Amino acid sequence: MNTDPIRFVRRHGIVLESAKGPVPNLAEAIAGSPIRGSWWVHRDSKRIFRATRLARSSDQILVCRLVEGKVTYVHYRLWPALVRLAGYFKNDALAAIREEHSASGEHRLRKVPFPKWAPLKVRQRAKSLTEARATKQLGLWAKNLAKPN
Repeated sequence: MNTDPIRFVRRHGIVLESAKGPVPNLAEAIAGSPIRGSWWVHRDSKRIFRATRLARSSDQILVCRLVEGKVTYVHYRLWPALVRLAGYFKNDALAAIREEHSASGEHRLRKVPFPKWAPLKVRQRAKSLTEARATKQLGLWAKNLAKPN
């Protein structure tokens, strides 16, 4: 299967990188079928890896741990809804995860706390959303996840 990871996230809005959960996951979309066990040992692991890195490097995708603490991709169109409902999620769930590679090739994850990653335009658009509209945009899973801090 030849799934474009950016289009996949854009279409679904919120996607898990590889975990099973209440929203689609990119690894299985790339593989074209459910994955048993770790995707790292799947026959399509190289394609899955490339797809996850494309998604992680896109400026249109927030990488965080929003859904069940798992690596989650959120498309830009839903960022205002996230900002509007931020009080219902743990701060750590909304922290952006950024990959950094040193000159030596060392791989590190850096967290950018919420709301530092959210552009002013997104924060302004969030003010015009009602909680009900924002929740509807995020989908039914958000009702179960949302817990006031």
